[in-house]
Amino acid sequence: MPRPAERLSHHDLCFGCGQANVFGLQLELEPDERTHSGTGGDGGVAGRFFVKQDHQGPPGFAHGGIMGAALDEAMALAVHLSGVSALTSRFEIDLLAPAPVGTFVRVEARIEGTEGGRVQASATASSEDGDALARAAATFAAVA
Repeated sequence: MPRPAERLSHHDLCFGCGQANVFGLQLELEPDERTHSGTGGDGGVAGRFFVKQDHQGPPGFAHGGIMGAALDEAMALAVHLSGVSALTSRFEIDLLAPAPVGTFVRVEARIEGTEGGRVQASATASSEDGDALARAAATFAAVA
């Protein structure tokens, strides 16, 4: 019998995943069963967020920083799910296409590897139709 989906979040007021933050992304992320083994270290997350009018940069489209925040948050939650407490130390993003206001953006993130106190992660964003919107990579530094 499949287990119920586990919604991931840091805390209710987090800009990325907090459901109580009305100005935030309110990302709805869950463990990605395609990549999460349950043993940590190689897991991933998948989900979506709705591009609100408050998220626009160019008229009618999400601000590039909003896309970056969504991908960073997804990677951070993948790292958190793997059992590592870490903060983003390096972040790179390629914006491939605009995300229109009033649409959902699908976000996926996964752990690529760990070395020492560092975790490498990657993430992608796509439209409801599956078109690539952005991709990112980041390094997270473990904290005590």
